[in-house]
Amino acid sequence: MTAPQLYVSFPGTAREALGFYAGVFGGELSLYTYEDFSRSDGPPDAIAHGVLDGVVAMAGSDTAAGQKSVRLEGVMLSLLGTAEPSVLHEWFDKLAVGGRVVDPLASKPWGASDGQVIDRHGLHWLIGYEPAP
Repeated sequence: MTAPQLYVSFPGTAREALGFYAGVFGGELSLYTYEDFSRSDGPPDAIAHGVLDGVVAMAGSDTAAGQKSVRLEGVMLSLLGTAEPSVLHEWFDKLAVGGRVVDPLASKPWGASDGQVIDRHGLHWLIGYEPAP
């Protein structure tokens, strides 16, 4: 299946950030350092490429010298209906630790439940689900 995959350039925090997302979503995390890739444009232990494979897949790296790190405006990562409601609530709560809840994950007037959270690494998530039939 072909689909866009999120690839984030972190400001020297890729190891911690990708580990955080692995703790939230589960899955298998693979990390490769600048040294592993024979790169000399950053610290040898910086992450040159990291991949989280699982229900939620994402990838990222530490920025090299002179590159810009993640800064999102007007973008949300949507996990609407991607798991059972209890799992979505668990993800939301874990993403909120050290982050900021923009809109609590709760029932809305139109019948669905959703909420927004900006996690500690600056990614803005929209999480929700439709009511059971």
